[in-house]
Amino acid sequence: MPELTSLGKSKAVRNTAIGIGVAVLVPVAVAFLAPYVRPAARSLVKAGLQAWEKGKEVAAEVGEVMDDLVAEVRDELREEREQAVAAMHEAAEQKKDDA
Repeated sequence: MPELTSLGKSKAVRNTAIGIGVAVLVPVAVAFLAPYVRPAARSLVKAGLQAWEKGKEVAAEVGEVMDDLVAEVRDELREEREQAVAAMHEAAEQKKDDA
């Protein structure tokens, strides 16, 4: 039978003792800390939800600004194309008149 001093030096025994200690202490620590941790967790979740909602609002505003910007650029491009087509028609008419 192995001596107690050699058992204490064994990694398997030491790791088993640590595992048992953790298994016993964690539930005790959770039960002791729950009244303090729960309000903190609620506050954290609340802050996260508020940040999420604010982020959605900002994203919606940015989307609206981008939609307006795209519409303005499309209008400008359409006007430029119309002016280019009108200039081409004028040039063609002027060539017909010159000929």
